[in-house]
Amino acid sequence: MSENKKITPSGGGSMAGVPMEKPKSFKLTMGKLIQYCMNYLPAMIISLIAAMAGTLLQIIGPDKLKALTNEIGKGLPSLINGVPVLNDIDMNAVVNIAWSLVFLYVGAMLLNYIQSWIMATATQKISKKMRSDISRKINRLPLKYFDQTTYGDVLSRVTNDVDTIGQTMNQSLGTLVTSITMIVGSLIMMFYNNWIMALTAVASSVIGIALMMAIMAKSQKYFSEQQRELGNINGHIEETYTGHNVVKAYNGSREAKVYFEKINSKLYASAWKSQFLSGLMMPLMGFVGNLGYVAVCVVGAVLTMNGKISFGVIVAFMVYIRLFTQPLSQLAQAFNNLQRTAAAGERVFEVLNEKELIDESQKSKQLENIKGDVEFRNVKFGYLPNQTIIHDFSAKVKAGQKVAIVGPTGAGKTTIVNLLMRFYELDGGEILLDGIPISQTPRDNVHEQFSMVLQDTWLFEGTIRENILYSKQGVTEEQVIAACKTVGLHHFIKTLPDGYDTVLNDKASLSEGQKQLITIARAMIQNAPLLILDEATSSVDTRTERIVQKAMDKLTEGRTSFVIAHRLSTIKNADLILVMKDGDIVESGRHEELLNDGGFYSQIYNSQFE
Repeated sequence: MSENKKITPSGGGSMAGVPMEKPKSFKLTMGKLIQYCMNYLPAMIISLIAAMAGTLLQIIGPDKLKALTNEIGKGLPSLINGVPVLNDIDMNAVVNIAWSLVFLYVGAMLLNYIQSWIMATATQKISKKMRSDISRKINRLPLKYFDQTTYGDVLSRVTNDVDTIGQTMNQSLGTLVTSITMIVGSLIMMFYNNWIMALTAVASSVIGIALMMAIMAKSQKYFSEQQRELGNINGHIEETYTGHNVVKAYNGSREAKVYFEKINSKLYASAWKSQFLSGLMMPLMGFVGNLGYVAVCVVGAVLTMNGKISFGVIVAFMVYIRLFTQPLSQLAQAFNNLQRTAAAGERVFEVLNEKELIDESQKSKQLENIKGDVEFRNVKFGYLPNQTIIHDFSAKVKAGQKVAIVGPTGAGKTTIVNLLMRFYELDGGEILLDGIPISQTPRDNVHEQFSMVLQDTWLFEGTIRENILYSKQGVTEEQVIAACKTVGLHHFIKTLPDGYDTVLNDKASLSEGQKQLITIARAMIQNAPLLILDEATSSVDTRTERIVQKAMDKLTEGRTSFVIAHRLSTIKNADLILVMKDGDIVESGRHEELLNDGGFYSQIYNSQFE
């Protein structure tokens, strides 16, 4: 039912003309993400504790290295009365310290492995849950949401944004904890060893920390913009390549390319700025680290010559400077990734927080074994507030009647069928099946009463049999073959190498008419009491149309059917023709009666032959 689908002029864009909201608070989005991951927090906390413990073991290592250096230093020659004298090295102490270093670093490695394994498992489960929640959410969203959102943008949220969240949580959370632990632990150990050299190391790093904070504050908006533009470009590509034949036929390739380049340039600009700013972190922290090395060496040399510290302290500080400055760049990178995650999370939560269809599980009324009486009673509807397109639609249809709905484009024909199937909710009035208002029954129960053949064929990747049996259980092979014979499709299917097991995909060369016949066979298999045909024969040739029309006549026997058709020759045998104009019924009756009246229907019918 695509009559009222809004498409952007150039085939894609930001939410199909709906302006993007400004990025929300980083804290607010991250708070939502933490709340969403609440079930996995215990495992993640254990993982982060393991990462913290492994980091602490690494921090203790340089202090042991200092002790090892001092022990070895005791064996250096010393001058006694101008004569060099060799000192003994306590090898037992050296070996013990060496083994303690081995245990520290092996323990750190094992703890980091445990952290990685737990975090990878937890984050993948969260990503899986998030994708499942979005999928379920999409099934609960009203159709008007997709009238305002490009399919490519929705796809980008399910894939790119969820992957961004999963990767960041897997990689950056652990890095964040280990970096903070490493910085704080290294700082404590440096002050423990010598406060003068510790202040020297901190002073040399202050400039780097200040620049890092400034860069982080600047880059957040570019990460948000990057995620939005990624959704926009996916939407444009999806729509352009879905309608590739139309683009080619109307020589729209140039316009589509220009529009693509425009979006691509915006994506490039935002991605370049965000990546450039985040890329500054590593060289900046490298410079800070080298500056720290120089400062520590100079100050340490002076203190050693004055007998304030031992040589082992300088060795320990050389390692601590690396442990102190290197995590600064990792910390900055982790924060940048968290900013990108906040932008992605905002887009995901926008979908998850969309207004859903009303839960109808509490509705007790059910449509069962209905005859097919349908009544439209003073129906009013508009796709947008204050823009009514169905003003006061009333009609009664008896069970088993074939009802044709005709009228010019935009008259509201498809809208009436959308309302009948409760794809949209009424603004006023009621629609009744067998005297029961469909608003009082569950939406799924209403859908069960209808078979449908649309103008736009929809086939999924699967066998011909699977496409015909879509969502229908308990159907025999004989029934499938009988339905295909009825629509004249059986002979064609038998000519295929795999027959009914032929897989329909991009390589399957089916004509539009053959695709339509498969959807008609699907409607026959559904065997619902009401039938909707929306331009069902528009894609088939005249000879095939006669075959399909005979099949339709047989299909509509004993069923209430609604036929939307522009070819008025296909509805001559309709029991009732409703003529619509500007959202209202202007005429109703049988074909001959309406022609004899010489009204609006007569004008439409005769215009075919002019």
